[in-house]
Amino acid sequence: MVRELAEHENLLPQCVATEEKFHKPLFREKPVAEALLGELGGKPIAFALFFHNFSTFAGKPGLYLEDLYIKPHFQRHGIGKTILQRLAPLALVF
Repeated sequence: MVRELAEHENLLPQCVATEEKFHKPLFREKPVAEALLGELGGKPIAFALFFHNFSTFAGKPGLYLEDLYIKPHFQRHGIGKTILQRLAPLALVF
């Protein structure tokens, strides 16, 4: 789906990410980023890639949503809203 997103954004030539490149950063003891995966019938249809950050001026932690992608056929069915609702409590953990 990352390549689909890159293609949608006309950035496919810049997309050099591979499954292997995602594995270590996302699955180590202290991940540098996290992802939510949306599935339908056991097949992936959406993802959100995010990481926690800290605001110097606000003096509090937050969440930065790097990418939210929903396969075109599944857009406009509330999947994005559902993913954002799942992310909201994660942004307020601290």
